[in-house]
Amino acid sequence: MPELARFYGIVIRMYMEPGAPHHRPHFHAYYQGEMAIYAVDAIEILAGSLPRRQLRLVEAWAELHRDELLADWERLQAGQAPLPIVPLQ
Repeated sequence: MPELARFYGIVIRMYMEPGAPHHRPHFHAYYQGEMAIYAVDAIEILAGSLPRRQLRLVEAWAELHRDELLADWERLQAGQAPLPIVPLQ
């Protein structure tokens, strides 16, 4: 699964499934053995969980980069490699 960004110990990834029917645009956030799946169209957690601080960091980052996340979603679903997204600093 391609990695889009990494910040404060959090890794953001998105699956590539070209030609397959897929759910709404989403990404996966990983932190110390925990994982959460976030929708991109309306930044919200769909499954899983993260500690509260990391949850807030991921949501803030996703709000700032929603357009880039959607563009990477489209690239991946078309079988193309995603572009990296600037992490929080």
